Amino acid sequence: MAESEERENPAADDETKARERRAAAVRGAERILGARGLDATIGERLTALTEAAWSVADPDQSGDLYGDGIVADLEERVAGLLGTEAAAYFPTGTMAQQVALRCWAGRTGNPTVALHPMAHPERHERGAFGALSGLRTVHPTTEPRLPDADEVRDFAEPFGALMLELPLRDAGYVLPTWDELVAVTEAARERDAVVHFDGARLWECTTHFGRSLAEIADLADSVYVSFYKTLGGLSGAALAGPRSFIEEAKTWRHRYGGQLFQQFPAVLSALVGLERELPRVPEYVAHARVVAEALRAGFTEAGVPWVRVHPEVPHTHEFQVWLPYASERLDEASVLQAEQTRTALFRRWWKQGPPRLSVTEVTVAARGLEWTADDVRAAVADFVALIPPEAAAEDA
Repeated sequence: MAESEERENPAADDETKARERRAAAVRGAERILGARGLDATIGERLTALTEAAWSVADPDQSGDLYGDGIVADLEERVAGLLGTEAAAYFPTGTMAQQVALRCWAGRTGNPTVALHPMAHPERHERGAFGALSGLRTVHPTTEPRLPDADEVRDFAEPFGALMLELPLRDAGYVLPTWDELVAVTEAARERDAVVHFDGARLWECTTHFGRSLAEIADLADSVYVSFYKTLGGLSGAALAGPRSFIEEAKTWRHRYGGQLFQQFPAVLSALVGLERELPRVPEYVAHARVVAEALRAGFTEAGVPWVRVHPEVPHTHEFQVWLPYASERLDEASVLQAEQTRTALFRRWWKQGPPRLSVTEVTVAARGLEWTADDVRAAVADFVALIPPEAAAEDA
C-alpha cells in the first residue's frame, strides 16, 4: 500500500497525537488549575457516577422510556430553578436552540434571528439555523460584547427573535451589567421581538448580576441551559419557557430525532451536577478573580513583554489569557510543564488576532480552589521558563 494511502491526512494524525499527548500529560499531573471531566478515564467517570447517583435518584426507580421517569424529574427540577412553567430535556444544546428559534419563528411570523456574530450558532454549528430551520441571522453589533439597547432598538430591519448568549464565550465569557441586560430585552420587545437566552453557562452568571437564576431567566421568553458545561454532566441540555411553547418544542424534538429511547446515565450526571456543582459556582467565580490577578502579576514578574487577562475582573469562573507568542510554542510549554513538573497550568492555545498573538481559556472549578495566588505566580514562572528563549525575540 502506498504511503499516501496509509496516511491520507497527516495533519489530522499529528493533531490526534498532540491531543493524546496533552491528555496523558494532564492525567499524570498532580496539580491541575482547570480540571474537567474529560481528564478522567471511562472507568473513573463511571465509578464516580455510580457512587454519586444514589444521592439524587432512587436505585429502585424504573428506567426512563422516551423522556418519562427520571427525565421528567430533571425537567421539573430545571423549570423550578429557572422559574418557568415547564422545561424539556434535549440530547444537545444545538438541537434545543434549533427547536426554540424555529418555534418562535412560527409564532412571530418572522424567521430572522438577531444575535452576535461570535455566538455559538454562528461559529460552531456549521450554519445549522439556515440549513435546517430556514432561519436567517443578523447582527446588531460586531463589537466583542453583547448588543446594547440602542443597537437593538435602532437596527435597520425587523427580526422575530433576539438571541443573547450569556456569557458570550468567544468574546471572553463577557456579560453586560444587569441594567444593560434589562434595557436590551426591553428594546427587543419594543420591536415586538421575543427574547431567547443561550444560557449554556447561565449557571455562572448569578454572581456578576447579583440575581437568582429565576430572576435572570424571567427577562427572557425562553432559556436554554447545558448540563455538561459548568455542571460537569456527561451531556444534555434543557429548554425552558411557557408550557405551551415547551409542548410544541417537544414535538419538534421528536421530529429532529431527539426523543431517545433511554437517557438515564446523562440525566443522572445532570442531577448530580445540579446537586453538587451548582451550589459551588459562586465560590468558583470568586476564586477565578484571585487567579486572574495572580496570573497577570506572575507574567509581569517573569518579564513577559505583554500580557492580557480578559476580562480584567472575570465575569464568571472562566476567562481568557493573551500572550505575545505563537500558539505552537505555548502549547509545547504547557505540555512540558505538565510532564516535567506534574503541574498543569494551561491547556490549548489558539492563534487569534494579529500574527504571533495567542489566547487560551482558563476555568477555575473545584481543583482550582486549591491554588493560592502564590501557587499561581510560581507556576507562571515555571511556564515562562519552558518557552524557548528565541520565542521572545522571534514572536513578541
